[in-house]
Amino acid sequence: MRYLAFDIGAESGRAILGDLRDGKLTLSEVHRFANGGVQVKNRLYWDALGLWREIKNGLRAAAQSGEVSAIGVDTWGVDYALLDQHGELLGNPYCYRDARTDGVMERVCARLGRERIFEITGIQFMPINTLYQWAVEREHNPSKVDLARRCLMMPDLLHYWMTGEMANEYTIASTSQAFDARRRVWSEELLQGIGMPISLLSDVLMPGTPLGRLLSSVSDETGIGNATVVLAGSHDTASAVAAVPFPPNGGVRAYISSGTWSLVGVEVDQPVINPQALAANITNEGGVGNKIRLLKNVMGLWLIQRCRAEWKVEGRDYSYDQITQMANEAVGFPSIVDPNDDAFLHPADMRKAIVQKCRETHQPVPSTPGEFARLIYASLAQAYRTVIGQIEGLIGQRIEAIHVVGGGSRSHILNQLTANACGRPVIAGPVEGTAIGNLLTQAMGMGEIGSLDELRDVVRRSFDIVRFEPKT
Repeated sequence: MRYLAFDIGAESGRAILGDLRDGKLTLSEVHRFANGGVQVKNRLYWDALGLWREIKNGLRAAAQSGEVSAIGVDTWGVDYALLDQHGELLGNPYCYRDARTDGVMERVCARLGRERIFEITGIQFMPINTLYQWAVEREHNPSKVDLARRCLMMPDLLHYWMTGEMANEYTIASTSQAFDARRRVWSEELLQGIGMPISLLSDVLMPGTPLGRLLSSVSDETGIGNATVVLAGSHDTASAVAAVPFPPNGGVRAYISSGTWSLVGVEVDQPVINPQALAANITNEGGVGNKIRLLKNVMGLWLIQRCRAEWKVEGRDYSYDQITQMANEAVGFPSIVDPNDDAFLHPADMRKAIVQKCRETHQPVPSTPGEFARLIYASLAQAYRTVIGQIEGLIGQRIEAIHVVGGGSRSHILNQLTANACGRPVIAGPVEGTAIGNLLTQAMGMGEIGSLDELRDVVRRSFDIVRFEPKT
């Protein structure tokens, strides 16, 4: 069968066809488009209608290659859209980097109790989480919430526009910090605590669930035919982790889904919710195959992406390969920062924010592009080391190796620095982990793959990996 994955990240989106034959998957990118927050006055939004236009462009492009059996969408986490009684948008969805949630997390935790929130959700505390976005929505736009009849996370919204079916998918719901990790239902206690009606949300559906056929208006407009929309791991990290080629009987292994964010963790069967996990600010998100992704968010290649954008404005349009080369040449630059410092969440100038942190911590200040890049890569590797240590303490087992998937798996310097910092092998690839997980979860939903283990067998047969051994 042939499957179509829409993998939409904070910086770009792709439509990727997957052809599954004789137990091997081949990929073909048929459409690529830019994404990003849109600034209007002092607010930052997502261009939801622009994303829908690109979805249809991707459907048209895929239709040129022949019949497609199923389609699925994955996106970043935490963001949402409110819809009225007619199923129409009540305003543009906010981007999680909008400053409207500044200080809100602290107020909500003071009201509901930090320990209680974590006891229910098992989710890492970050100001971008949906719980705090909903709290400020209720506070600042009460009439909008009163008019709302449904709330859909971003991939849920795109699936709705495809099929006319409103549903909340498990993995994306779990990123909200308003979802009960043990019972796998929305937390009425937390929603009531912030004044958000639970009636806006539906029972969650699991990855691999066929949602429905494309609307005839969509199939007629795009020529794609009567394909079935299947819920993948709608949170991009859930799809990426599903595609990690963990070997059978390979011991405990960690993953890093490396992109704008780096998601560092292990896969477990039940959530790990205890005072130690709370103290470490570890998260328990839903995964494909009824798994739990025990992980921590690290503010990933966002720092490199912002520096690159700032250099481009100045007329220095460096490729990522050039940035890597310059970082290699700055091998002796010693400074590091904490990538998860709030100063790096949405700074007006990323390089100034980095310089300020170096000065505050009495470290050498970077000046060249190579020094900035070296600092960022080394800082990420050290952050990964910290998280790996925290997770080993929680599960009481040694992690034998680290698998890196996603765009960051192409960064040889980051992979080697990670192997060095963590003192264990790094296995890099596949690069298109998220799209692969999306496509093969669709195949599970269509009955062509029987289990998560079988899914990973397909990944190992289909894609090459690169191994990095730790050095001094």
